[in-house]
Amino acid sequence: MRRDVRILLLGEAQVGKTSLILSLVGEEFPEEVPARAEEITIPAAVTPERVPTHIVDFSEAEQTDEELREEIRKANVVCVVYDVSNETTIEKIRTKWIPLVNGRTERGPRLPIILVGNKVDLRSGSTMEAVLPIMSQFPEIETCVECSAKHLKNISELFYYAQKAVLHPTAPLYDPETKQLKPACTQALTRIFRLSDQDLDQALSDEELSAFQKSCFGHPLAPQALEDVKRVVCKNVVGGVQDNRLTLDGFLFLNTLFIQRGRHETTWTILRRFGYSDSLELTADYLCPRLHVPPGCSTELNHRGYQFLQQVFEKHDQDHDGALSPLELQNLFSVFPVAPWGPELPRTVRTDTSRLPLHGFLCQWTLVTYLDVQRCLEHLGYLGYPTLCEQDSQAQAITVTREKRLDQEKGQTQRNVLMCKVVGARGVGKSSFLQAFLGHSLRDTRASPGETPIHVINTVLVSGQEKYLIVSAGSEIPMCPCHLVDLSQGGPWGGQLLGTPLRAPSVPAM
Repeated sequence: MRRDVRILLLGEAQVGKTSLILSLVGEEFPEEVPARAEEITIPAAVTPERVPTHIVDFSEAEQTDEELREEIRKANVVCVVYDVSNETTIEKIRTKWIPLVNGRTERGPRLPIILVGNKVDLRSGSTMEAVLPIMSQFPEIETCVECSAKHLKNISELFYYAQKAVLHPTAPLYDPETKQLKPACTQALTRIFRLSDQDLDQALSDEELSAFQKSCFGHPLAPQALEDVKRVVCKNVVGGVQDNRLTLDGFLFLNTLFIQRGRHETTWTILRRFGYSDSLELTADYLCPRLHVPPGCSTELNHRGYQFLQQVFEKHDQDHDGALSPLELQNLFSVFPVAPWGPELPRTVRTDTSRLPLHGFLCQWTLVTYLDVQRCLEHLGYLGYPTLCEQDSQAQAITVTREKRLDQEKGQTQRNVLMCKVVGARGVGKSSFLQAFLGHSLRDTRASPGETPIHVINTVLVSGQEKYLIVSAGSEIPMCPCHLVDLSQGGPWGGQLLGTPLRAPSVPAM
């Protein structure tokens, strides 16, 4: 969300721009009105959205066209003020002020505009009939507010709507011409729906809806409110509720309805809770929270991270066979922009034919966390970890170990993930050794052609404790007897790692 809001008031002379500002600040109609009000700043503490708000007046009599262009460039939202008792000022909205604000092009980003009909105390009827065609012509117009600076009518509402147009813009969410959500909004809400559908039945139960409501708004829906929501959806969307559960179509309809009724802050609250920016992309702060890893330290998943990932696995293991099929894995990756793991997976972790068991699933996450923690944080963000686990960020799923130097000095380690390098000359069998570590025979390796991975990961016992061991194919060394490693004799397992003997898993015959 923005840190501040800058509101610019434009309009013909004598429509009451300056009076509106002074009436807001002084809470009374000014006896003397200057040609132009000085810029004022309303502190965050007294604004509904708790954001500092700057209000800028403009006077054609005192300022140049260049100054006008500069003020428009700096503004976040423009209030075009007209006199409800003067039809000429209404027509100038269309012919002068909106073209000045957003140019004459029909495409590209546009500043949101609030139409402000001032001096309603001078006219008995409304001007909405004259203004509606203008609002239909220019989609950047958020709303129209009729007010009276003299009688202090709708003054605070005017500036609230202006602030709201910046903090909760309609343009990224909704197309007023088609009366539908824009594709990027639909895509973001679809991802949120899938993350909230904990049992993957393609619908949200009362329990899932209440959990979603509590996560986004701080409190669950009351039972009667749940029934009211479903009743509205049933009345308007065929298939919006099935078996008393809200479907994706119903969920999208509700958000469309919020926007159409001027409650787009509701949809924005949902989107921002799940990490989206005003451009409907996941923010860098959400995907890559700050995590300091000093030199000599490594990164591991902690119990919170493993618990979350096991829940994700169990959620997508729809046939409860203890492994993810290619289709189940594809469904898991549906909340990612692209699948994070490719066809190399069976050559990196233990798999069960074409399926990925929980052991291999956790091994792969452990490997990514150790080798590229930023990538791991990003992946946890796509899975909704901060929101679903009610944590500040996914960095809380990561443990940064102490320096390797301290482990070596003490002769012991608390690390759960260890790295072993396998070195040797070309052709001595380093790649085959890595695959054997996963239980693959030479015959299996030859039967599944593909690029050999640099790293593989499995679990081993170290002093009776199960640890993750990453085995990495290191650099080649010259063909010299003093550098050769005899893999048939155990190779890198023959020594000590941090003072603790390693026991190698059985290696199948090649």
